[in-house]
Amino acid sequence: MSTPEHKSHKITLIEAVTMALAYEIEHDDRVVLLGEDIGVNGGVFRATAGLQQRFGKERVIDTPLAEGMIAGLSIGMATQGLIPVPEFQFMGFIYPAFDQILNHAGRMRHRTRGRLSCPMTIRAPYGGGIHAPECHSESTEALFAHIPGIRVVIPSSPQRAYGLMLASLRDPDPVLFLEPKRIYRMQKQTVVDNGEALPLDLCYTLREGDDVTLVTWGAMTHETLQAADQLAAEGIHAEVIDLATISPIDEDTILESIEKTGRLVIVHEAAKTCGVGAEIAAIVAEKGIFDLRAPIQRVTGYDTVMPLFKQEMDYMPSVWRITNAVKETLESSV
Repeated sequence: MSTPEHKSHKITLIEAVTMALAYEIEHDDRVVLLGEDIGVNGGVFRATAGLQQRFGKERVIDTPLAEGMIAGLSIGMATQGLIPVPEFQFMGFIYPAFDQILNHAGRMRHRTRGRLSCPMTIRAPYGGGIHAPECHSESTEALFAHIPGIRVVIPSSPQRAYGLMLASLRDPDPVLFLEPKRIYRMQKQTVVDNGEALPLDLCYTLREGDDVTLVTWGAMTHETLQAADQLAAEGIHAEVIDLATISPIDEDTILESIEKTGRLVIVHEAAKTCGVGAEIAAIVAEKGIFDLRAPIQRVTGYDTVMPLFKQEMDYMPSVWRITNAVKETLESSV
């Protein structure tokens, strides 16, 4: 609720990221942003626009084009009492920092037997759909979800981006915050700038239903909700769950939904093999198999690199593919 002290703003997802960063920089002097072109230019997508001018060059730092250095420097800052927020311009450029994230950020608490933690929030735009060149449309969240010690968070709306970003910044351990750039400016929502975080490690049920459960995250929530609308017009009631935290997965919400619907379709734009969808299917197979009334379906990207812009929309799950998968699920049984 908006109050005289806390103004509400009708903003986009990327503006919600900016607003959350600004709130936390203002209220916690340990928070420091760093990355390539994030200061003067405000970042490649302008997520940090105006923050260096507002908070100064010591809080919003332009760095050289060196992803390994950005990650290593952030880990050092985190172990010495700061809360760094490194930005990688695109997820496809994060791999030079993978060693630092896997072998140092993810292991810091375990390595020091709890003496040191690594409170850093790594930001990266991810996913396809903006007609970008090669290496700019990666959806490899499963690589990072596999790393013990790393929490992976993906917002799907402006309200979710604001609350989950604040929660990530306040988490005592490293968080990879992946921002679905295709929906950076797709919709506006009213967000109250009151500093209230949303809980991590929980799914969000976006739509209630009792015929089938659709689990998705990030930009694909929009196609999935559109599919649910079309199915509703045909008398099929789909429950839509936004995973939100990719690792660790909120198993209870998914299993409770499967207990109600008996059918599961997972939607993600990443490649199918060894994707997060496979993990969700395994969880349901291990703990909810007796509630299933039909085989689990996955609607995903393909096991190839994201194609260039003329074909990228053919790569990603469409409303048509999702509704077809649901109908196949409803027609089959175990």
